[in-house]
Amino acid sequence: MKLLATSDLHVSYQDNRQVVEAIASPDSSDWLIIAGDIGERFADIEWTLQTLRPRFGELIWSPGNHELWTTKDDENQSRGEMRYKQLVELCRSLDVVTPEDPYEVFPGPTGPVTVCPLFLGYDYSFRPHGATDVKSALAIAHEAGVVCTDEYFLHPDPYPSREAWCQARVEETEERLAQITGPTVLINHYPLVRDPTFVLRYPEFALWCGTALTADWHKRFNAVEMVYGHLHIPRTTHYDGVRFDEVSLGYPREWKPRGTTQVKLHDVLRES
Repeated sequence: MKLLATSDLHVSYQDNRQVVEAIASPDSSDWLIIAGDIGERFADIEWTLQTLRPRFGELIWSPGNHELWTTKDDENQSRGEMRYKQLVELCRSLDVVTPEDPYEVFPGPTGPVTVCPLFLGYDYSFRPHGATDVKSALAIAHEAGVVCTDEYFLHPDPYPSREAWCQARVEETEERLAQITGPTVLINHYPLVRDPTFVLRYPEFALWCGTALTADWHKRFNAVEMVYGHLHIPRTTHYDGVRFDEVSLGYPREWKPRGTTQVKLHDVLRES
């Protein structure tokens, strides 16, 4: 029995959809984590979860930025927190675990581990060199021509800003994690520390990649592994002795040159 993970399936691309159709595990009792960015449209998200849920003992989801977009071609035009709550209800109707549900305990190879899907957002604190505040950071990004599509499609309603929404999510999640005893696997669409963003081709994009408020969470909350996506740079790194795994599939133009014919499900809790 394994705890497996993937992210950034982006099923609006037909090639990615075909990859998802082939996802399976030899052992149907294995658990699967999806660390965000299934797609933008409710129908695509529902199709993906319906397809994968019967193939695994548990299916665990953390939202990415794309699930929270409100695009013109989606029949569901909900925005912000309302959209997130509707996604949570969709997941619950399909028996998929969300950040709003009790954390599940996985019987790991060396003992039980609490599996914690998180939804935290970002607050523009991963700023480019020369920025002194959010306004100047965004100005630098716009000048460089590096602006995340979130600025147009991801709405923070009813919060006044994405930063305020992030702050609220961090505070709420921090309280829940503080109640856990024992080791954890922390799952978030964005890395909990800034370091993984240092390899980005366009460093300004780090603005939309997390928050400095979580920089010590992997130590404070006894993480044995941190699972994330978003960067589309699948790799393993270590910070303070904790393994961080970026588990994204990404867009076809990114995974096809690697010769990928099916999504590689990351084996969480494997031996280092």
